[in-house]
Amino acid sequence: MKILGIESSSLVASVAVVTDDVMTAEFTANFKKTHSQTLLPMLDQMGQLIELDMKTLDAIAVAAGPGSFTGLRIGAATAKGLGLALDKPLVAVPTLEALAYNLWGCAGVVCPMLDARRNQVYTGVYRVDFGSAAVKSEADGNAAENGTAAGGAADGKDRMGIPEIILDQCAMDIVELMRKLEEIGEPVTFLGDGVPAFRARIETELKVPYAFAPAQSNRQRAASVAALGAEYVKRGRTVTAAEFKPDYLRKSQAEREREERQE
Repeated sequence: MKILGIESSSLVASVAVVTDDVMTAEFTANFKKTHSQTLLPMLDQMGQLIELDMKTLDAIAVAAGPGSFTGLRIGAATAKGLGLALDKPLVAVPTLEALAYNLWGCAGVVCPMLDARRNQVYTGVYRVDFGSAAVKSEADGNAAENGTAAGGAADGKDRMGIPEIILDQCAMDIVELMRKLEEIGEPVTFLGDGVPAFRARIETELKVPYAFAPAQSNRQRAASVAALGAEYVKRGRTVTAAEFKPDYLRKSQAEREREERQE
């Protein structure tokens, strides 16, 4: 299975191709240029480098939101245009779920955060340690066959899987988020562009063990969008290019201001 991934939901612009379980290529830039300037040239350069025949794609996975309204619209337009031209299905991958997928196998819970302004973040809470659980399950089975003791574990039927949603993606006040994490009561790993804005508060106020993802994993990546998109394709979670719509989660500032003027 060959999946093209497109990620443009924030300052990061990223495209990638994942073929079966191999990342064939990825082009990512985190720089202050508009995605209308970067996304298609990046896709063209990556395609030339790996001699990509776009007709061989099985699907196009795109970060569907939340995130920057402009960025999401550019990513959606790019994916829809390719899907219509190539007659390929699209996979709407939730931005925060794909971001959490960067930390596949991480113990505890993963909390991606995107800065949503007004002291809020776009966030969610996920469990992505199914890989280690599957390995443990297999080890437990071997131990049982050998007559040795073993503890319980997940069934391990799907080594890749998709993130388990503990808190679905939403816009939330940072204080409310920290209280929610304390209720969950597990070690948490943070990542995303919301971390720099709220790191000091987390370090001062959060009452459960925490860590911050390192540089190579702490921003959106099209490879994660493509890899997770492949898992969605296996489960039949695709849409046509005409059906695809970004998930903004909330109204744009311009829409909110227009409604306020009309009141």
